[in-house]
Amino acid sequence: MPLPPTPRAPRLSRLGVLVVLYGGLTAAAVAWGTFRGQPDVFHLIGHASLGRTAYGIIAGLGFAALVVFLSRFSVHRFEWARTLHREFRSLLGPLTGGEIFLIAAASSIGEECFFRGALLPHLGIWLSSALFALPHIGPGVKFLPWTATSFIVGLVMGALFLQFGDLGGPIVAHFTINLLNLRHIARHELS
Repeated sequence: MPLPPTPRAPRLSRLGVLVVLYGGLTAAAVAWGTFRGQPDVFHLIGHASLGRTAYGIIAGLGFAALVVFLSRFSVHRFEWARTLHREFRSLLGPLTGGEIFLIAAASSIGEECFFRGALLPHLGIWLSSALFALPHIGPGVKFLPWTATSFIVGLVMGALFLQFGDLGGPIVAHFTINLLNLRHIARHELS
């Protein structure tokens, strides 16, 4: 008499993998900050205030609007941007609104805590931005514009962090950029 098949443990979905990855990045940021003597990676020491946070969020939203506009403009104007759009659409597959929201939230919190909150105060804006651009290297030369853009965005996010003293502006900007761009990629198939 054959035995019934052994049930397999459920596999993490790709969304689950991303949430675990970005959660790990946030934990690494707090660990790095604790090791360096500043476990609060959300604030620069001596710069915390509610008014500065509000201005930082407003500046972050303005920057996000500019980046999203330039992203749409580039897709309509440049072949390299259309190629990136198609590649990301193919790579990501179909995404629901909830999945897009969760990816945007997890990536913005994890990356900003790690690259701006933990690394920037100790490595400086240039090196932390270069390290931020590294995970944005895709397979092949066609992804180089995304990598270069990520470096520039990293510099601006770092400047927001330094100017306003906390990660409110950078996280809101990063979230808004990812949310709107992922939504656009998921909903618009280019010919």
